[in-house]
Amino acid sequence: MIDLQEYIRDIPDFPKPGIVFKDITPLLADPSAFRTTVERLAEGYAGKVDVVLGVESRGFIVGAAVAHLLGTGLALVRKPGKLPYRTYSAHYELEYGTDTLEIHHDALGPDHRVLLLDDLLATGGTAAAAIELVGRCGGTITACAFVVELAFLGGRKQLGNHQIRSLIRYA
Repeated sequence: MIDLQEYIRDIPDFPKPGIVFKDITPLLADPSAFRTTVERLAEGYAGKVDVVLGVESRGFIVGAAVAHLLGTGLALVRKPGKLPYRTYSAHYELEYGTDTLEIHHDALGPDHRVLLLDDLLATGGTAAAAIELVGRCGGTITACAFVVELAFLGGRKQLGNHQIRSLIRYA
């Protein structure tokens, strides 16, 4: 079995001093590690979700692959000004600042069961904002899945009682 943690590279002081960025690009570059990541993220969700929600930007990469494997659609949550149609917005806090996410008004319908997918769960602000946007569109979160979780930052607490899967967990 592949140890996915071996494919995560630490980048100290990025994007600002004191932050250790968990870089998944080595994992994405390795065919076996990437395939294993996608399969593990998708495991158990076949027939249980209608849409995978990819969160900007690395969530697009793994989200698209998981949606393809599950045979679902892919919806996108992006930073402000990146989506061309009418959007809903949600503001959130990061471990190193604040930001905003947007989703198209019509990205999800009221009957859509959604798998929220991103590369990283840190403080939970990004995922909580994405969950808010899913609700504003009328969709329902089935589960949240992440490649990496920085458990010491307590992000799970921000996500309520949603099912959460993290492939690599840093305590």
